Amino acid sequence: MPCARGDRDLAGHLGVRHNLSMQHVFGTVVWVVCGVAVVVGLAGLFFSRKTWEEYGNNRLLLDTDESRAPVAGSPAARVERDVEIRQLLDARNDRRRRRGESPIDVDRELARLTAAQIDPAPEIDAELRAEIRDLVIARNHRRVRTGRPPLDVSVEVQRQIEELRGLSSTGDRD
Repeated sequence: MPCARGDRDLAGHLGVRHNLSMQHVFGTVVWVVCGVAVVVGLAGLFFSRKTWEEYGNNRLLLDTDESRAPVAGSPAARVERDVEIRQLLDARNDRRRRRGESPIDVDRELARLTAAQIDPAPEIDAELRAEIRDLVIARNHRRVRTGRPPLDVSVEVQRQIEELRGLSSTGDRD
């Protein structure tokens, strides 16, 4: 087996030695280093005086419970939605041009897609209308007790329903 002997000669020539005592100690060294690292990590966690909820809440990592997105249904949310849809439509047009197809009119497609998003106001069922009516009557009783004139119940019920639908203008509320 000249190959095995040649490997041994090559190892001896390069200064590589087989040191069995170091191989036996290697496992112990790995475990000791890992144990010390865990102890140092726990000590750092304990002495930093931060709670778990505070981790990630700094200027570099914005991990907060508060969303930075605009409120759903607000004008800012609609503008953001329209900008993103326009970007998607532009990307679709680019793909169509690369395939040799005619591009679509982005503004017309955007109007078509956003028009489908407009949901008509849902109907108010009789039970909800009765509950709103009871609340208006209770409010009128409080108004009379404080010396203010009562509100027209049917008009106030309708105003409350429109407010729930998000269609109402601001008015006198208690």
